[in-house]
Amino acid sequence: MPTDRLGQTRQLATTSEYGVLGVRDIDFTLERVPVSPDLSPLVERHWLVSWALPPGRRASVTLLPHPCVNLVFDRGQLAVSGVGSARFTYTYEGAGRVFGVKFRPGGFLPFLGAPVAELTDAVRPLSALWGADAAAMAAELGAAPELDALVAVAERYLRAHWPGPDPETARVGRIVRALLHDREITRVADVCERFGITPRSLQRLFHRHVGVSPKWVLRRYRLHEAAARLAEGTSGTWTEVAVELGYFDQSHFIRDFTQAIGLTPVAYAAACQARQAPVSA
Repeated sequence: MPTDRLGQTRQLATTSEYGVLGVRDIDFTLERVPVSPDLSPLVERHWLVSWALPPGRRASVTLLPHPCVNLVFDRGQLAVSGVGSARFTYTYEGAGRVFGVKFRPGGFLPFLGAPVAELTDAVRPLSALWGADAAAMAAELGAAPELDALVAVAERYLRAHWPGPDPETARVGRIVRALLHDREITRVADVCERFGITPRSLQRLFHRHVGVSPKWVLRRYRLHEAAARLAEGTSGTWTEVAVELGYFDQSHFIRDFTQAIGLTPVAYAAACQARQAPVSA
């Protein structure tokens, strides 16, 4: 099951800890750890998924991605994974692990030097950016025995390729934190008023720095929380959850949720409860 060592860094978070959907096989371990303070302006956290399944057993996990770029080390390959606009399912078998570095929304632009929208729904080899260093980093990650060693390798290479400052990065971070945490923000117009920016300028800012629109980010964060609360089954009905998250049009919530998750709120809650229920003899 997931474990977490993020501690007090949550208050500075620009992404939630949600995203792994509740209808899933659970034969894996998810660990998350914060980055060193000097890297935190651009990087959200490190993560490691590991599993060990019996011979012949396959399992899967479905994720609803964050508005973040990740460096992902999987099966010996090191890649840059852009923001995924739709849910995706990862299938695994045997024993293995996937390690990642999750950048803050907007945090990868200084490394890329081009609009992050170019990476949306795309995966590129890290060698396209870091050349031979990407192969060296992959080799060291493959030899690292455990999470602390993986983190040490990743942070050493991040520091070696640390970019110059971008004047808009901090501004993007403030806006994204508001989208994540502030329940009074329910529309893009609320963001524009709060931060004194025109809708067109906000769209351009997010296209360049985040890779998706501010409306997409707001909706995704609310749907992450809705899915988590419905999976837990402890926060009332789906209609109550929808209203608390700023959806005053129930049909709008049902449409957004179904499109993102693949099930209606009622069906998703029921499927999660069935998955958690003990199996009778």
